[in-house]
Amino acid sequence: MDWGMRNRLAQIIKPNGRCMFMPIDHGYFLGPTNNLERPGETIKPIIEYSDALFVTRGVLRSAINPDNSKPIILRVSGGTSVVGGDLANEGITTSIKEALRLNVAAVGLSVFIGSDYERQTLLSLGKLVDECEEYGIPVMAVTAVGKELEKRDARYLALCCRIAAELGARVVKTYWCEEFEKVTNGCPVPVVIAGGPKFDTELPVFEFVYDGMQKGAIGVNLGRNIWQHPYPVAMAKALHAIIHKDATPKEANEIFNETKRQ
Repeated sequence: MDWGMRNRLAQIIKPNGRCMFMPIDHGYFLGPTNNLERPGETIKPIIEYSDALFVTRGVLRSAINPDNSKPIILRVSGGTSVVGGDLANEGITTSIKEALRLNVAAVGLSVFIGSDYERQTLLSLGKLVDECEEYGIPVMAVTAVGKELEKRDARYLALCCRIAAELGARVVKTYWCEEFEKVTNGCPVPVVIAGGPKFDTELPVFEFVYDGMQKGAIGVNLGRNIWQHPYPVAMAKALHAIIHKDATPKEANEIFNETKRQ
């Protein structure tokens, strides 16, 4: 692995091999998302707990301070919206030249395996990897399933992650599921856990993140369960403790309650 690739991966994955990514890219298909209307303000109290931000170029330029930023994973796919025909009908929206201009640590795009646009998104991944490897930029593949939540089982997610790794992704973001070890055991590159739907209470979030870490994930790419929570700082601190300090769900819940009271 060339120095540039190693250096960029080291920016987003800490020396302990763990990571906590903060996605704030939801507006690229959802528009002004609840609590993310002003992304720069939303992340101010919680950014210290993240190892990297997953963001589009527009929000990066308009809302993220370049003088004091966390490493950036740049969202480079899109082309659909929540009111359009099919969220899976994505393409590459941002060039490698733009990623280099923005000095990002990595880029990310979604692949929709099992959809009508499977081939299209997988070919986009392959093309992106070809271009990024030339410049030492790691690619994170996001195994997206749109609204089809029933697809989030171990067999399907293991298929998605393995295909993304086979096509050259350096990191794969996927959903937690029962028997998550089947997903990580079949993927030869690091796996990070997506947040998925927002939960009503804290403990289920701590439990699925802890379980995923115990079963081979290196961290999370989790947003709404933090910045849409009434106590985002407490959530961020508790999840950071699971990922970087091996806290159990019970210990994380104690950290959450203690921080909430401050």
